[in-house]
Amino acid sequence: MTDQKTLPTEVPTLYIVPTPIGNLGDITQRALEILTNVDLIAAEDTRHTGKLLSHFGISTKTFALHDHNEQQKAQVLVEKLLAGYSIALVSDAGTPLISDPGYHLVTKCRQAGVKVVPLPGACALVTALSASGLPSDRFSFEGFLPAKSKGRKDKFLEIAKVERTCIFYESPHRILDSLTDMLDILGPEREVVLARELTKTFETIHGLPLGQLVDWVKSDHNQQRGEMALLIHGYRAVSEDSLPEDATRALTILSKELPLKKAAALAAEIYNLKKNALYKWGLESLD
Repeated sequence: MTDQKTLPTEVPTLYIVPTPIGNLGDITQRALEILTNVDLIAAEDTRHTGKLLSHFGISTKTFALHDHNEQQKAQVLVEKLLAGYSIALVSDAGTPLISDPGYHLVTKCRQAGVKVVPLPGACALVTALSASGLPSDRFSFEGFLPAKSKGRKDKFLEIAKVERTCIFYESPHRILDSLTDMLDILGPEREVVLARELTKTFETIHGLPLGQLVDWVKSDHNQQRGEMALLIHGYRAVSEDSLPEDATRALTILSKELPLKKAAALAAEIYNLKKNALYKWGLESLD
């Protein structure tokens, strides 16, 4: 440690420091002060963080802490903290621990009685939600979507009837496959917002009914590039007097071959509706 470093607390502390998700101007003055004055910066990718530090003229030493070594290296950092160091934790972009490393380190610090101080700052999911036009009073962050189609479909089935806004991160090489799987499970009318390259030059925040959004992304290869978040409007129950025409037509056809209750259940599953609403419509409208 050096005597020249000055921090807001003399107690050895782990600082959770958000970094910009694109626009370097979004870093806070407090974050710069902490990164300058701590003894060590624990970084997800020291090369990536090195470019950020160089841009702002910060020379603090870095220590690699990523998904593949965190459980082994976290204790090393805790021991440094207990020995008197102050450390900043950063990820490649945004707030650490939000789909980024840091959980094991923070847990060990708290168990060891080390002071943990979080700084507010950039976070892609909050940035996307604030401009999405979707309900923001209740939402859940679901992290990255599974890499395999079955896993994604299982996840979409899990949230199909969830009434709050659901937010996922996705990689560009899987975006079309994920949207197609989402369409299969949630149907073409569910409103979805694609937020990509947030705070960067080619930022896009575009919402459409899912059937239209899939076609829009397919038609423009540029929308298949960059860092992405997908925001899904929560489930909205459909009242009996506003059932989609396609659903009632399907029920009419199915009821000719099946008992009404079973036909209503099948139509409800296909169109992501409540079976009781369709069953009631059938009782009132079908002979």
